[in-house]
Formats: sequence, structure tokens, C-alpha cells
Amino acid sequence: MPVIRTPAIICTVRRHGEHGAVVRLFTPDHGLQSGYVRGGRSTALRPVLMPANLVTAELRSRVNDQLAGLTVELAESRAPFYSEPLAAAAFEWVTLLTATVAPEDQPFPRLYAALAALLDLVCAAPSARWWLRAMVRYEALLLAELGFGLDLERCAVTGERADLAYVSPRTGRAVSVHAAGVYAEKLLVLPAFMTGADEPDWEQLMQGFALTGHFIERQFFTDRRADALAARAMLLDRVRRMAV
Repeated sequence: MPVIRTPAIICTVRRHGEHGAVVRLFTPDHGLQSGYVRGGRSTALRPVLMPANLVTAELRSRVNDQLAGLTVELAESRAPFYSEPLAAAAFEWVTLLTATVAPEDQPFPRLYAALAALLDLVCAAPSARWWLRAMVRYEALLLAELGFGLDLERCAVTGERADLAYVSPRTGRAVSVHAAGVYAEKLLVLPAFMTGADEPDWEQLMQGFALTGHFIERQFFTDRRADALAARAMLLDRVRRMAV
């Protein structure tokens, strides 16, 4: 593998040996990458190797199947926002989700740009509802980029674009109010902000998370990785407390 020098978002950090760390990071042109950071557990590097931090990364490996050596330079720290429980939960979930489900060595530039924008919004938005809406849309984009996109453009039954209010939990296709009929209770609610520019309230945000969460869990977390959903559950628990 050639030397890769790239902007990157730290996604996960795992202790390796007494002093080192294995880091997974998301890059704009090389997708998800993993590398070993010598001294990654040191006092100097621990504030750098935090999920959601933006870094300049350099990966070097002698052979393709060997874990690359990784060095990082901090470009933007999100450490101050870890003191806010909701922001900290958001950082943990969205970076863990990306690191868990994105295939390595495959570029997803749209997903990288969306993740970078979402993390910026968590830090800058005057209200959590702004970035929570972006979080739902990031989850929907991730599904689409990995081949499991929701079809929210027209009704699966009638083909019409108006009055879309539900989504089939089996197919991920939208269903209109009239077409749903007596089966509405068996369908997932489609909040208006997911198909337009509406500003969601707390209930609609939770409906959005229920919708994307159903398909994320079904597509990615039915096996050994299901424990990663604990991070999402913690985020949503903190959102519910804010909404009360």
C-alpha cells in the first residue's frame, strides 16, 4: 500500500498492548482505514485520538495485508463538547456506526462530507433539534450509500407523490395515508421533515429515529455487532429526557 496522507475523522480507538492503540478513521478518498499508533495511549496523544476529532493522518504499510502504521496531527478538536452529555452521545454513536458498517478501503465521499458537516453542526447549532434532524438524515444517507436506501419519493401502492405518511417496515418504501388504510398501525411513521424542509418537533424527531433505526438494526446489527446499538440507545435516552 502506498503512503496515504489525508484528512480524517477519528471513529474508534482500541487499546493495543501497553502503550499503543488501533485507530479506525474515516477519510474522504480512501474510506474507512485502520492503523496502529505507537504510543497512542500516551498523555500527549489521548486528547488527539478521540472519536469525532478531525486530524491529518499518515498511514504507512510495507505489505497490503499488514496493519498500517499511523501518525496523526490534530486539525480540529471536539474534546470540549464531550462535557455535554447529548453531544458526547452523538459523537460516540455516529462514529461507531460508521466504523462498524462501512467497508474498509472503499471511498464514500458523500458520506464523509455528511459526517463532517454533522459533527460541525453538533458543535455549532444553537439547538440540538437542528443537528438531531441532520443525524436522522445521516443515518438514512448511510443506508442509501451502502445499498439499502429508503424509497420516500412516491407511494409504493398508488405511485402518487402526495400525502406520504408511512413506510413499509419490510420494503422501505413510502405509503400514502389513503393507501395505508387499516394497515397503518403496522407501518412506520414517515415524519414530514424527511421528505421536505419542515422543522421537526421532538415527537417527529423520535419518529425519524424509529424509522432509520428499524432498517439500520435489520441490515447491520442482527449478529455479533448488535451490542453497538447500546450507543444509539444511550443517545435516544438523552434525547427523550430533553424532550420532556
